[in-house]
Amino acid sequence: MTGSGSIRLLYIDDDEALARLVSKHFGRRGYEIETAASGRQGLARLREGTFDVVALDHYMPGQDGLETLKAIQAEPAPPPVVYVTGTEEGRVAIAALKAGAADYVIKDVGGEFLLLLEAAIEGVLADEKLRRDKEAAEDEVRAARDRFEALALERAMLLREVNHRVGNSLQLVCSFLHMQRTSDVNPEAAAALATAYGRVIAIAQVHKRLYTSDDVRSISLDQYLHTLTADIESSSGTSGGWLSLTADAVSIDPDRAVAVGIIVTELVINAMKYAYADETGPVRVILQRCAEQSIRLCVEDDGAGFSPPQSTSTGMGRLIVAAMADKLGATVTQDTEHQGTRMVLEFPKEQAIASSPPPHGPRAS
Repeated sequence: MTGSGSIRLLYIDDDEALARLVSKHFGRRGYEIETAASGRQGLARLREGTFDVVALDHYMPGQDGLETLKAIQAEPAPPPVVYVTGTEEGRVAIAALKAGAADYVIKDVGGEFLLLLEAAIEGVLADEKLRRDKEAAEDEVRAARDRFEALALERAMLLREVNHRVGNSLQLVCSFLHMQRTSDVNPEAAAALATAYGRVIAIAQVHKRLYTSDDVRSISLDQYLHTLTADIESSSGTSGGWLSLTADAVSIDPDRAVAVGIIVTELVINAMKYAYADETGPVRVILQRCAEQSIRLCVEDDGAGFSPPQSTSTGMGRLIVAAMADKLGATVTQDTEHQGTRMVLEFPKEQAIASSPPPHGPRAS
């Protein structure tokens, strides 16, 4: 600090001779120093200008140092104060520190006072600089946090808007497919359109849940499958009650929810096509949380059981299930002991860690 002309020192002391000595000493050190002969005069001078540090004597007539110190501390943004006393009584120093003094110096008769005062002033100025730097750093952290939160909120709003628009577009595509399917007299074309409708609605339902939820990072899989199976059943053109869902409460990320939805759609559509020939029978979807990070999905029927793909089948459904299972890191097996067809998928809750194609595959659509 020594030699810095930017340091402004206010010295308050009724001892004029000592005040001149202090002014001379610190003037040589490059300080800009002003003196005041009383506490009231010092307060008035402090309110008129800006000082980096104040040195304040204890014994002064009219208003002593402790009273003046309390008045200084009541000012907005007061400078640090070094308390100066001619008594060695500890109670005075303790009282000054409690009142807000940054340090204290005891006057002596051996000429050490000026050096002690200079060291104390430089110490409190260094502490003050550290305090200001800390406050500036904390302000910057708060400002950065506020900017990040604002950006995160804006990003979430934009993402929700994008999901809203994508969801609306997918719903529009679903409506077109449904209209075309119901108006097409060709049974094969109508069946293909129904399959396409089911695939699109599986994706559309995820987007609908994203833009109607406060959390765009996860999907309640059980609620999603409830809506999806209801859509599949209502669009099947048959009487209701044949498709049921039993599901534990599970939440996963949206991308994996889409994969699960597409798999369920493909397996349910396959069951509709092949399990009961020209009739309608029960199809069950079961979602279970097997362990803390493991999920099991079953789609089963009580129909004719697995049969090789028909020559008219493209095998697209089997390929889609295999691709989505790979995305989930799922193992896919067929329960051969079940009367009818039961396809079982087991996959980790968080992310795909392993994958394998189905050994026999679902009946191809």
